[in-house]
Amino acid sequence: MRWSREDSDEWGVVTREFSVDREGHAVPANLWTPVNAREPRPLVLIGHGGSQSKDAPGIQDLASRLVRAHGFVAAAIDGPIHGSRRSDGLIGPAMQQAFRDLWAVDTRIDFMVAEWRAAIDALARMECVDARAIGWWGVSMGTAYGLPLIAQEPRIRAALLGMWGSDYVNSERLVADAPAVRCPVLYQVKWDDQFFRREGQLDLFDRLGSAEKWCKVYMGAHTPVEGEQLNDGLDFLARRLQG
Repeated sequence: MRWSREDSDEWGVVTREFSVDREGHAVPANLWTPVNAREPRPLVLIGHGGSQSKDAPGIQDLASRLVRAHGFVAAAIDGPIHGSRRSDGLIGPAMQQAFRDLWAVDTRIDFMVAEWRAAIDALARMECVDARAIGWWGVSMGTAYGLPLIAQEPRIRAALLGMWGSDYVNSERLVADAPAVRCPVLYQVKWDDQFFRREGQLDLFDRLGSAEKWCKVYMGAHTPVEGEQLNDGLDFLARRLQG
């Protein structure tokens, strides 16, 4: 691991930018911890959405809540063409469309699974991380890459997924991997999602192999997670990882 930047805020949350080497290139990542965190504590891996990056305000806010409210540590890496992997700083709707265009021709699933597993290997060796209590937070693009990761990664003990459908273009890999997901899952569906059909979202949930899984529907379109949907995800991971 190579550390490149460290900042702390008024609430005592430390943000550290780092990278992990994988096959000769750097995986760009952030880690959020309480100040002077040394004892092992649960780790939440954040798979950001297609319009975001590891440095997006919404991801920073989510990580801060995990640290402040629950004493967890959190980590995120940039998506396949997001954040530090590009030089133009593209975010928002234009970034979302760029990701959708990429997904239509090259999903990059195996690439991102390998990137995440390299990051997990490095994080699990840190003294502030309890490698027996790792959770996943990832809806939309966070599910596109998180579901295949969880299917291969037994160290992830609980997961928040959703806002993706089995009938979306090039989603055959998610359909194939879903039965191999075994950890407890909270799956979130947006009822009026403009990108993913209700039937496809519910079908992907149904295919998950987890013995403990819950599906919750929220009214509204495909928008950033907030309000009740955000709180439900935080509460779910807190219960599962602290237990």
